[in-house]
Amino acid sequence: MSVVTKEIGGAKNGGKRVLPATKASKWYPAEDIPAPKKARKTARPATLRSSLKPGAVLIILAGRFRGKRVVLLKALEDGTLLVSGPFTVNGVPLRRVNPRYVIGTSTVVPVESVDVSKFDKSYFAHEKKAKTEAEAEFFGEDGEKKEKKTVVSESRIADQKAVDSALLAEIKKVPALKKYLASSFSLKKGDKPHLMKF
Repeated sequence: MSVVTKEIGGAKNGGKRVLPATKASKWYPAEDIPAPKKARKTARPATLRSSLKPGAVLIILAGRFRGKRVVLLKALEDGTLLVSGPFTVNGVPLRRVNPRYVIGTSTVVPVESVDVSKFDKSYFAHEKKAKTEAEAEFFGEDGEKKEKKTVVSESRIADQKAVDSALLAEIKKVPALKKYLASSFSLKKGDKPHLMKF
């Protein structure tokens, strides 16, 4: 700690005083200011299971379409999987699925002819609306709750039809594959999933 020697004048106060060079702060923060910790881990892209390859038929285990069989088109950059029913076969549209909630089967559909280059993370992003606009849509003019109907854009419908037509052309080449995709997966009493070969 650095100090400074000062002369003090006056009849009664004569002499020298040793004082600190910098005056201590009068106020202190009530709590310690948190310092951000340095991340030691490096972000690595998730590695997919060997059964999750483009063209593989998957079984969805959770969500709205649980039990449905879908065709894996590609893995997206955010770690999710791009799948399609096709929609005309079992009602599952183009959507993203978490790889944790699917089972990969041994059935494979060739997807080289399907163009999926335009589908990425931004394709499935939701439009953000202002708070007042969202409240006006949610509640009617009289303040009562209003049911919101989802409207699918024309471009989405066109994209779905283009993917479905390419997929159906490959599916029709294999006998009974269309019926297999249309059927739902379920377990009955006594079934042992850990002994099943998908």
